[in-house]
Amino acid sequence: MPNIFKKPTMSGHLWIIYVISLLLLGFIWYYQWTLGLLMTLFLAASIFYSVRTEQNMINETEEYISTLSYRVKKVGEEALLEMPIGIILYSEDYMVEWANPYMNKFTEEDTIVGSSLKKLSDQLIPSVKDDEDEVWINIDGYKLQTIIKKKERLLYLFDRTKQTEIHNLYKNEQTVLSIIFLDNYEEITQGMDDTAKSHINSQVTSILNKWAGDFGIYLKRTSQERFIAVMNQEILYTLEKAKFEILDDVRELITDQNVPLTLSFGIGVGPVSLPELGELAQSSLDLALGRGGDQVAIKDDSGKVRFYGGKTNPMEKRTRVRARVISHAMKELVQESEKVLIMGHKSPDMDSVGASIGILKIAQANDKKAAIVLDPDEIDTGVQRMIEEIEKDEDLWHYFITPDDALEMVTNETLLVIVDTHKPSMVIEEKLLSKTEHVVVIDHHRRAEEFISDPTLVYMEPYASSTAELVTELLEYQPKKLKLSMLESTALLAGIIVDTKSFTLRTGSRTFDAASYLRSKGADTVQVQKFMKEDLDVYVRRSKLIEKANIYRDGIAISTGDSGETYGPVIIAQAADTLLTMSGIVSSFVISERKDGRVGISARSLGDINVQVIMEKMNGGGHLTNAATQLEDTTIEDARALLQDIIDEYFEGGDEE
Repeated sequence: MPNIFKKPTMSGHLWIIYVISLLLLGFIWYYQWTLGLLMTLFLAASIFYSVRTEQNMINETEEYISTLSYRVKKVGEEALLEMPIGIILYSEDYMVEWANPYMNKFTEEDTIVGSSLKKLSDQLIPSVKDDEDEVWINIDGYKLQTIIKKKERLLYLFDRTKQTEIHNLYKNEQTVLSIIFLDNYEEITQGMDDTAKSHINSQVTSILNKWAGDFGIYLKRTSQERFIAVMNQEILYTLEKAKFEILDDVRELITDQNVPLTLSFGIGVGPVSLPELGELAQSSLDLALGRGGDQVAIKDDSGKVRFYGGKTNPMEKRTRVRARVISHAMKELVQESEKVLIMGHKSPDMDSVGASIGILKIAQANDKKAAIVLDPDEIDTGVQRMIEEIEKDEDLWHYFITPDDALEMVTNETLLVIVDTHKPSMVIEEKLLSKTEHVVVIDHHRRAEEFISDPTLVYMEPYASSTAELVTELLEYQPKKLKLSMLESTALLAGIIVDTKSFTLRTGSRTFDAASYLRSKGADTVQVQKFMKEDLDVYVRRSKLIEKANIYRDGIAISTGDSGETYGPVIIAQAADTLLTMSGIVSSFVISERKDGRVGISARSLGDINVQVIMEKMNGGGHLTNAATQLEDTTIEDARALLQDIIDEYFEGGDEE
């Protein structure tokens, strides 16, 4: 306790002085009694004055302490009752035992004493039970920061409504930059006369200007096919809530004239500088175009991306210029490298293997040593027959190596070519990506958020039927000494046939051109059919999956395997494909357990439903008509329930995202 709060007593130094004075007084009395008498009177007066002064100080101090104690008590009472902080004491069964008058501000009732904490907010009791120190709750429009003292069964509530409003105002007023791109504008208008081209420009510009005016957006056309839009976060929230209906407006208008022109948006958001916003917007646009266009990609400063749209299949490009340019770039990269390693995705299919063989031939045509990475433990039954046929061809089979061999071979000067995937987590051996600085990505899937970092060359065309089709076009522009054997060309053709379901899905004129080229090089269609043959027990197992299908919504079939029974990804995919051939079914989803303990979902569509965005909601991906995902730590029943919720959200929320 501080000395000020202790009861005062006669100071010690005074007693010492008086004792010494008495001793000296004794000497004076002994030698001169008259002087001693006088000094005795002075000493008595001094002692009287000191005692009186000390007593006055004691009385004043006691009075001060008494007054201060009263004031502290009074302030404590005032603070408890009048302080602008809510205070609640609750019982063990979470009933309000006492609340200060400030809490009456947040309720219409006279008192909340006797009420349950749940009546104030559904979040309070769970937060207390979870030993949380703090929770934010809403009470009748008030935003309250609640500090939880569980040991004392005490809550402190701070009104943060104004603070939240200021924060929201700051966030809502943040600048958002968007780049709008007219997909395939050049390809569509290159054969038009000036009048038709001007008419399309006028219509699209009119729609965009009206849209910008309705939402308060600044819009500026920077080229024939590109616009810049400036808005704030509040406007962006409104657009997201409406699922960017401008995409539908443009698509519906243009479709009426049989001109497949669509929009792509790249949007950058976040509390960053304008140059950084511009980079985010351009990166988002690249992502949207890489996924096939007709959609919105929104990227924030943390790198997270949100997608809207993607309802239409990407239109096949009419020019082969890009294929020729990429082919020459590949030729230069191969020639500058020490060796070439080719790698597809885990559990490779015929498209992955065929495309790998095609890249192998490009390396050989440029006199470079090359090898294909293949994990013999991850070969599905769907590609087993092709691998068995390749094993019989010793000249081709010795170019296939294991991931361990590849890790020993790779150097910093090695060219690593990734085919049929662009996700690091999907490649056969992810460690290879960090062993070299020269990586090429060739893929036909729509671009996802996960992407191989800093590739030297990227050739991604979501319009293509397969990666084998893209690689076949590259082969056509390689040195003339390139020779394809019958088995090599057959493997490439098998990749195209499998991914197009025998030229029925995602098939364009370029697909037939590639198939024609391969056929001219000796590709055997009968051999392809042998590759695609299946065992009777596989057919029966697939039929069991199909038998369990039910119609969930109009035209949507969902089939689930029995709990405890595992199916390979190929059988699941084949079952989804088969369901899609049934009358009245426009989309199919097949769910079953896999050997690796995960639950697999394969999704198919005829194009009316974008199964890619549905699977992306479940951490998967793919194409508009062909997608899949694998879920960990879940059951078939939970996976089906989650899928149904996402399908409901897809339709009720505007058919997308």
